[in-house]
Amino acid sequence: MKSNDRRRPRFLRGRTALALIIFHFSFFIFHFPATAQHRSDALDDVLQHVPMATVFALKAFDVDNATPWTELTLTAVAAYAAGVAVTYPTKQLIGERRPDKSDHRSFPSGHAMFAFAGATMLSHEFGHASPWVTIGGYSLATLVSADRLVRDRHYLHDVCAGAAIGIGATELVYWLKKRLIKNDNVDLSFTGQSLSLAVRW
Repeated sequence: MKSNDRRRPRFLRGRTALALIIFHFSFFIFHFPATAQHRSDALDDVLQHVPMATVFALKAFDVDNATPWTELTLTAVAAYAAGVAVTYPTKQLIGERRPDKSDHRSFPSGHAMFAFAGATMLSHEFGHASPWVTIGGYSLATLVSADRLVRDRHYLHDVCAGAAIGIGATELVYWLKKRLIKNDNVDLSFTGQSLSLAVRW
């Protein structure tokens, strides 16, 4: 009986966290028609980071996850950094004009890259909790990309390339973690003021 009592709070927090994902998804659905009518990127600028923010929200809600906070944060930073390192130099190199003629940084889509990088990390970290976590993350990323098309900010190949970069960059980070970093040989710690890395050979 006591064991079940101790398990119940984690169960409830997990369900609350899944409800959070549904809320984000519903929020986008209700605002999608409005975003299609405006040129402002303000809402997209927020929504592109919702999948990644949900990773940390689920962690804060104590949904079952074996990755420590420090490692989770470094993984997120590395995934974003890898995506940025490919996306923004490519924008400058290609110089494709946007459909709305506002500038020449259409290819690839940075919003799609960030959204799909977050969705991929969400799947890696919490996909085991429920298939709806993965479905919700990728669905929101897809809707963010669709919104970029509807408002003439990107062409289809722009968002497809951005999505591929986001997914590929995040998968690369997880592959490198698995192949190059042995968790029992590497100790990461963050004191609030400094980050320390200890490697045992």
